[in-house]
Amino acid sequence: MAQGIESDSAIIIDAELDEHLNSEPLGHDGDQIDIVRAAVDITKEAARAISITALEAVRESALFMGVIGSRGELLDPFKHIDAAIWTEPEVPEHMIETSYEFCEELTRREAGNFYHSFKYLPEEKRRSIMAYYAFCRRADDIADGDFVDIFPGGSSDDPESVSYRLDIERLSPGGPVLDRSAYNDKMSQLFYYRKKLSTAYGGFTSTDPIFIALKDTVRKYGIQRLLLDDMISGMENDFHKNRYQTFEELYSYCYRVASTVGLVCIEIYGYDEPKAKEYAESWGVFMQLINIIRDVSEDAQRDRIYLPLEDLARWGISEDDVKSGGDLLNHPGWSPFVKEYLERADGYRQRAFKLFSHLDKSARYSPAAMASFYQSIMNKISKKNGDVFTERIQLSKTEKILLAGYVYVRYRFFGF
Repeated sequence: MAQGIESDSAIIIDAELDEHLNSEPLGHDGDQIDIVRAAVDITKEAARAISITALEAVRESALFMGVIGSRGELLDPFKHIDAAIWTEPEVPEHMIETSYEFCEELTRREAGNFYHSFKYLPEEKRRSIMAYYAFCRRADDIADGDFVDIFPGGSSDDPESVSYRLDIERLSPGGPVLDRSAYNDKMSQLFYYRKKLSTAYGGFTSTDPIFIALKDTVRKYGIQRLLLDDMISGMENDFHKNRYQTFEELYSYCYRVASTVGLVCIEIYGYDEPKAKEYAESWGVFMQLINIIRDVSEDAQRDRIYLPLEDLARWGISEDDVKSGGDLLNHPGWSPFVKEYLERADGYRQRAFKLFSHLDKSARYSPAAMASFYQSIMNKISKKNGDVFTERIQLSKTEKILLAGYVYVRYRFFGF
């Protein structure tokens, strides 16, 4: 199947580009667009699957909407608004549309594997999924990166922020695992990030484009705030806990940072029975377990060990062994530990794949593609006998495109 898609893509041009080219003289490219039009009349969804991949690099739409600067940088289209909150009862439609454009462009730049699974969704679902992804991406950038989220009038010294931070620190099982300055700054930013989230469920609206689009999305699909709050809580967990004794402890973390994502996504995709929620939870756990084993060296360098210490100890692996990086490959317990770990992850993968038949047919491809990308990464780790140290295990762009095309045809047209 993938081979057929690859050959067709050589002659089909991105249908989404048609709108921009329609008013301009067409030369040879016009012939290609005519082919796309004919194909759409015959096999609309197949042409869409091919054409989106063919010219995904085209940026005219986002550039026209004003979310890309002259040097190609992503711009906040509402940065000029000198207020954190839009107090009018309704946000102008053009602001909502521009906010979705901002989220889609952010997703294209930063989503990696996920972008290739989102882009084939029906337009409304695609825009909403990307708005939600942008929300998750920014939270992660605050917690795990150097992104600074500015909330006008807010600071780490603000009494309300300080009170929140002290309460969280008091109630957490361990003290901060970051230095005090970084801890105060990041906790403060996530506090204000929660404030922005509250506007998606209240009478006011944040002037942050991510939360303008998110508010529109949660209204359309009735997404529970608890799921989004839990995800932020998972980010905060990383500030208080950098070791997990048992798999049960790790599972709780995986639920917050990953299963909640699956549970939000299926509300947007649409599903036919409550059982889908159980499978969505497993979907998130599966992908997070693969992230953890793939990034074990990088995390250890930051003094984070997500692998359950109890399981490592059964194979004679210590914390120092994990921190040794590539030397861990020579440990007699590492290969069998990885095999056992991946077998457990595969159990969640099998449950995750039961989800797709319960989703709206137009949306099955998206989670199936994501799960397939991670299954491929899992297989690579297995074939390398757990060598996640020599180089980062990932899929090439060609592998992503071919796998995406295969999964699209399989789940969009055959439904399995």
